Amino acid sequence: MQKGSSSVRVFFEDVNICEDVEVGNNLLSFVPRFESYFKSPIIAAKVDNEIKELKYVISRDCKVKFIDMTQEDGMRIYRRSLIFVLIVATRMLFKEAVNVQHSLSKGLYCEVENRKLSSQDVELIKQKMKWIIEQDFQFRREKVSKDEAVKLFEEKGFYDKARTIKFSENEFVYIYYCGDYVDYFYGHLVPSTGYLKIFDLIQYHDGMVLLYPDKSDPFKLQEFVENKKLFAVYHEYKNWGRILGVSSIGELNEVIANGRIREFIRVSEALHEKKIAYLADQISQNPMTKVVLISGPSSSGKTTFAQRLSIQLKVNGKNPVYIGLDDYFFEHKVPLDENGKPDYESIEAIDVELFNSQLKDLIDGKEVVLPRFNFIERKRTFERRVRLQKDDIIIIEGIHGLNNRLTPMIPDENKFKIYVSALTHLNLDKHNRIQTTDYRILRRIVRDARTRGASAKRTISMWPSVRNGEEKNIFPYQEMADAMFNSALIYELAVLKKYAVPLLKTITREDEEYSEAQRLLHFLSFILTIDDEREIPPQSIIREFIGGSCFYDF
Repeated sequence: MQKGSSSVRVFFEDVNICEDVEVGNNLLSFVPRFESYFKSPIIAAKVDNEIKELKYVISRDCKVKFIDMTQEDGMRIYRRSLIFVLIVATRMLFKEAVNVQHSLSKGLYCEVENRKLSSQDVELIKQKMKWIIEQDFQFRREKVSKDEAVKLFEEKGFYDKARTIKFSENEFVYIYYCGDYVDYFYGHLVPSTGYLKIFDLIQYHDGMVLLYPDKSDPFKLQEFVENKKLFAVYHEYKNWGRILGVSSIGELNEVIANGRIREFIRVSEALHEKKIAYLADQISQNPMTKVVLISGPSSSGKTTFAQRLSIQLKVNGKNPVYIGLDDYFFEHKVPLDENGKPDYESIEAIDVELFNSQLKDLIDGKEVVLPRFNFIERKRTFERRVRLQKDDIIIIEGIHGLNNRLTPMIPDENKFKIYVSALTHLNLDKHNRIQTTDYRILRRIVRDARTRGASAKRTISMWPSVRNGEEKNIFPYQEMADAMFNSALIYELAVLKKYAVPLLKTITREDEEYSEAQRLLHFLSFILTIDDEREIPPQSIIREFIGGSCFYDF
């Protein structure tokens, strides 16, 4: 309630304090009072569940909840701000643009245009970044019209950025300055460069990897672990973009606006089909392969991939036999997670001994009776008799497929492991990366609403738990795969947008999930929509989420 023309009522949620505050105070002025309550520096805040920078000036009654580096929002702001410092340092040294490409280990792989970076180059950039951080330069934000922003970035030669902003649904955008350097970011930044002391920069391939701390330990950099197979898949996707002539959202928008999306979809789907056929050939050419294990994170399209792989194996004269890992859940033995809640994603929830015993018997030519798990009654029945014939191959889909603990009794020469995920390389522009997880959460929001009647609010609220399970049970084993399949389709965000936006808009300012919904809506506002879906084939992976798949009845 307002107490007068010069003061407002502010409730600080973190410390359960409500007090009168003079209009004109910014959030930064309160940080010294409350920082001792947090495990790491405060770098932003939520005002009525909407993320605001610390320079935000309080002008009305509101609720304030501070954000530190142990929160996903906080780490996202830290990374984004660090990217700006990297961009400024590189332009100071080489006058060339940085291309922020994709995540790699606990960092971001970046390249510098027209320059193959040496270790000496990277060390120079690193030292220049340290100098910028020591100077504690302010990040200054300025609101400009869309047309002004487009003109500004065209004059600067940032045509990818201008192209993306041109198609934005917003009439105004916020641009950022660091000294004389200007850029656009679709999210918030820390107040100044002095906040960004924890980072490292290492030379890798033709570029560099920007390392930053993890929210689990924001004061420590995690060791860089080389992911050779993952890196190769990202670059395969980049080559697909070159084939299609699209390397950013702005270029995709131009394809849609110019009426060229029909052929674009066909070629995109053909690239998927060619890759799946190649994997089927690899499997078929090895007579020792009896079991194909498919794993990947939530909403990566594993189910559709397994169906399409089965078809290609049949083309090669093989007969795929599907076995669901979920059917091997224990009836009563459910492990607990660190919070004491049932952890159905733990490998301890699976009857590994029975699973291995039956797989071994099948490979040895014996008949087995496979289980079927009833999730409503949490009971396991045995009703499906199976015996492998000469050309039969077992297809197993489940999150633990790459973990050797799942199949210790099966010789390695009998197994072929495939990691599936939506490993996008399509960003808004060269400096604004779209996270792989953003593709997957949008897929899941759309699918859960369609098949389970779940609200976007519920899906978003569950997502951190899903991510934690992936960090424990999937990502540590991805490099153990014999092959990787990138299920991302370059055009898919333009399809998902039509379904996701109305669902995200049901989340109100009173909901804790509001800030995440607004973040997703904001980056979707830069993407044109594909309304006519007739050109998307029924076997497409995106059909698993929007409906119309030839593999499902729903």
